[in-house]
Amino acid sequence: MTEMIIIGIYLALLLGLGIFASTLFKGTSKDYMLASHSIGPFLLLMSIFGTTMTAFALVGSSGEAFAEGIGVYGMLASSSGIVHSLCFFLLGVKLWSLGRKYGYTTQVQFFRDRLESDRIGLLLFPILVALVIPYLLIGVISSGVVINSVTEGAFAATFANYDYGLPPWLGSLVISIVVLIYVFFGGMRGTAWANAFQTLVFMALGVVTFWIISSKLGGVQEATKMVLEKNPSKLIRSVDEEDMKRYETSFATWQSIAEYNYATRTAKLFSLSDEQKQQAYADFKPRMPNWQQNAETVFAKKNGMLAGLTTAQKNEAYLLQDDRAVPDPKPEWWTTTLLDHETMTQYPRFEDAQLKAYTIFEDKIGHPKELLNPDDPSLGKKWTRKKARGVYRATKWAPVHPHGIGYWQFLTYLFVPLSVGMFPHLFQHWLTAKSANSFKLPVVGHPIFIMIVWVPCVLVGIWATSAVTPDGKPMFPPHFPPNAVLATMVKIMTDPVLTGLLTAGILAAIMSSLDSQFLCVGTMFTEDIVVHYGGKNRFSDRQVVLMARIFIIAIVALTYFFSLFEQRRVFTLGVWCFSGFSSLFPLVFASLYWKRLTKAGAYACIITAITLWVYLFWRSDFAAIANFTINFGGDQFMSFTKPGEHLSPDVIKTMPVMLMVLGSTLVMVLVSLITPKPKQETIDRFFPESK
Repeated sequence: MTEMIIIGIYLALLLGLGIFASTLFKGTSKDYMLASHSIGPFLLLMSIFGTTMTAFALVGSSGEAFAEGIGVYGMLASSSGIVHSLCFFLLGVKLWSLGRKYGYTTQVQFFRDRLESDRIGLLLFPILVALVIPYLLIGVISSGVVINSVTEGAFAATFANYDYGLPPWLGSLVISIVVLIYVFFGGMRGTAWANAFQTLVFMALGVVTFWIISSKLGGVQEATKMVLEKNPSKLIRSVDEEDMKRYETSFATWQSIAEYNYATRTAKLFSLSDEQKQQAYADFKPRMPNWQQNAETVFAKKNGMLAGLTTAQKNEAYLLQDDRAVPDPKPEWWTTTLLDHETMTQYPRFEDAQLKAYTIFEDKIGHPKELLNPDDPSLGKKWTRKKARGVYRATKWAPVHPHGIGYWQFLTYLFVPLSVGMFPHLFQHWLTAKSANSFKLPVVGHPIFIMIVWVPCVLVGIWATSAVTPDGKPMFPPHFPPNAVLATMVKIMTDPVLTGLLTAGILAAIMSSLDSQFLCVGTMFTEDIVVHYGGKNRFSDRQVVLMARIFIIAIVALTYFFSLFEQRRVFTLGVWCFSGFSSLFPLVFASLYWKRLTKAGAYACIITAITLWVYLFWRSDFAAIANFTINFGGDQFMSFTKPGEHLSPDVIKTMPVMLMVLGSTLVMVLVSLITPKPKQETIDRFFPESK
């Protein structure tokens, strides 16, 4: 309960800051949406950094480092530090200058003038909003997960299905409402002040979190040494040889268990007698969870009882054991080639299967503060539902396959940070600057701030792969949900007061991006649709602000509604969202630096970008395939990651964003070159140096 009180106090302070900022509101739509172009260097740096460092950076990076290793930092953090600042310098300053000169408030207004097309707004507006909503989902989903993780056991009898903590849906709702209130009343000025405050909070508390966790693990050197001993592949981009040997041994054991379960339960080929089981238990010495099944498997295999299984039966056994769908019809190789782990993981998993844990471990599940057996405290506390699911996954599903990040996959991640060039909320923040000089500090300070935030988050995620509890057990079992790693580690390794404070820091990072995005979509709807098509003189400033606020409420409600459905990994969802914006980067860059860009070329660029994004997102099963890539070489010139595909080592794997960016660029250039160039009046307006 202490954690909840501290989080509540922080949210109240934030609301107070938002209300204070609203007292400075001048009552005009320009002030509500752009803070009257009054934001100086420090506040601009804080607001821009707070806006770009979302749940993707804190919750997502820790979770992805836990799952994929240290390569995550190289893929996005290091490249983002350079690319973001370049975008601020090459795009931000120019767009600010044009916005100040011609009175722009949104991207669409700029593109309408630059491309000599009124209707381009009808194409761009829904696309930009559709791409912003997944971005918003990242924050809304993460806030619920974080709050639920740290409030576990806070209630005595309420919310038993959520381990007696605040349900994720309720935590997300509270955060959404808090952000909505201070954006609703404070507008851009309130958002900028809140972002600055929250950026300072999450950076300071982030450093504190890193220091506490590293100290609890014996220091940076000791924590890293444990990873080097237990999971060395997490510290390199490739796979360590010893790590692979341990995995192969574990996977072979798991295969035997899958074959035994299939033979005795599905095919019912045989069953061990009571005497055979007793003999198996007597011969088996280790006493890990589910050891009886392991003992029976060893006995059956030793006595040749599994030798009669065909390749097809074994393949079916592996998928059933891993709770995955058995293909129908079967691939051609099904009867001749055993499934390897990479191919197996491309078949959809029935995630609801882990709910069987509630029945299997029914006698162990309860309030996490109660003893399993009051007469025998040594047995420990009752299990949470999370722990029951964790034990189920760890004992039934295949061991985690160590895998590196391919060279081309790593390299093509460089296209992802280009997304900042087309973020509509960042465009709006750029326009709030008091002068061009305000950009100097963000250009220099942003990469440093990225390092301060990302390095600790990535290291914490890596350390979590090998961290152990005081009794020597792994802190995180196999298949632990990546989204919950950071919050769980904070709760386990700190006291309630620190947990509350550090959680406030995590929430600060989440909310510092949500507010800008909510305000942005409200501004876009009002300026690009209502005011533009309704007439600028038809509405008063008060009515414009009111319409923006109403649309903000609608977007908050819609985003929250979507957050209640099936969730994806925060990092994966973020990469897809950013990829969509990156595919439109050629449009904004060409608009500022290529006089030959035509209206037709711009339309072709937008249509190609969004078509490729939708198609590839669909091919990835809507982000369900976490490591979806576009592959070159092998049996086909180009292919997509799909179930049942055997990829040879010489196949080049690339990120989908590469095809999106290159495709939209190529089409834009070709169409622009074969269509009439813009009017000289337009060229002179946006390229005055050409006069």
